[in-house]
Amino acid sequence: MTETPGASGAPSVRLTAGDAEVTILPAAGCRIASLRVGGLELLRQGDHYGCFPMVPWCGRTAQGRFRNGGVTHQLPINAAPHAIHGTGRDVAWDRLPSLEENEAVFSYELAEPWPYPGRVVQSFELTPDSLRLTMGVETADDSFPAQAGWHPWFRRNLGGEDVAVDFSPVWQEERGADHLPTGDRIEPRPGPWDDCFGMPDGVDVALTWPEQLRLRVTSPTPWVVVYDEQPEAVCVEPQSGPPNGLNTCPRLVTKIDPLEITASFTWERLG
Repeated sequence: MTETPGASGAPSVRLTAGDAEVTILPAAGCRIASLRVGGLELLRQGDHYGCFPMVPWCGRTAQGRFRNGGVTHQLPINAAPHAIHGTGRDVAWDRLPSLEENEAVFSYELAEPWPYPGRVVQSFELTPDSLRLTMGVETADDSFPAQAGWHPWFRRNLGGEDVAVDFSPVWQEERGADHLPTGDRIEPRPGPWDDCFGMPDGVDVALTWPEQLRLRVTSPTPWVVVYDEQPEAVCVEPQSGPPNGLNTCPRLVTKIDPLEITASFTWERLG
């Protein structure tokens, strides 16, 4: 593990294993800025891309409002008319000690505009053929609903044919005109997608760049959002609940029951 200045001048943390390399930017929302396999960059580049954490909520929260018991909270509207993707991607994270050379661990303290104190810890573990991600949300006091997940922007094209996305969800969350689930579950429909899918046995989505590389996104969570409406990239987002889940599927974080989610990117070369 090495720490070097990133492209913006902020320190970056680089992990290597075999011919795999991951670069993390703690000061830029603890996002993965680069994931390279054999010199091939898998993530779309740019300040808003790479792979960023979604925490303490995922996707859109309707009108930026959610309830906890009898109290209604208002979050900043950053994807009008909704609040999107949490606050973790917008803050600097602190690096924590790690025991392994191929592992890096970071944290940040929950604070305004999130209304409850707590802490988020995120870890990255790299091997020659996989990257394992873990994120946990802890409360410092009162219980609160929360979500966590990741938003990777995988490049649609690595220099050959476009990527093919293969997965077998049990259902698709019907999407309303406001881009939020309506509450109805429907048979999965063909893309293009900006949609949430249910995989009760755990997320398992394969991305195949023909004759180049196959990558699987897996997670024990049953929720995944797939977004492929832009020509440059495909997003496969494992998350602990559906969009607007703070309201429709709240998962309370308590002192004795923190929220934890894991996901893995596993690859194999095809060429």
